[in-house]
Amino acid sequence: MTTYSEQTLRCRDCGTTFAWTIGEQEFYAARGLTNAPGRCPDCRRARKAGGGYGEKTRGTYAGGPREMHEARCDSCGGVARVPFVPSGSKPVYCSDCFSQRRSSRY
Repeated sequence: MTTYSEQTLRCRDCGTTFAWTIGEQEFYAARGLTNAPGRCPDCRRARKAGGGYGEKTRGTYAGGPREMHEARCDSCGGVARVPFVPSGSKPVYCSDCFSQRRSSRY
């Protein structure tokens, strides 16, 4: 059995110190988390509320809209718009064909 003691940590975002309580350490351990939090509770809350963790919304990322490239769908021959430059080494599918192929695998 592991014994815990309260620790004082420094937030990597705002630089303030915060307590990492025994209860929080037990919570982390119960979920298999091995690293101490790097952000204070306020910065963690703000990051979650702001959509942090990658900030992806449909078709955009934190850096702005994704650059899309057109290619010919290998299934139906229609236009496929993809977020990468097709190299020709792997098949490219339009949204409809990709969805059909994906649903047929499961």
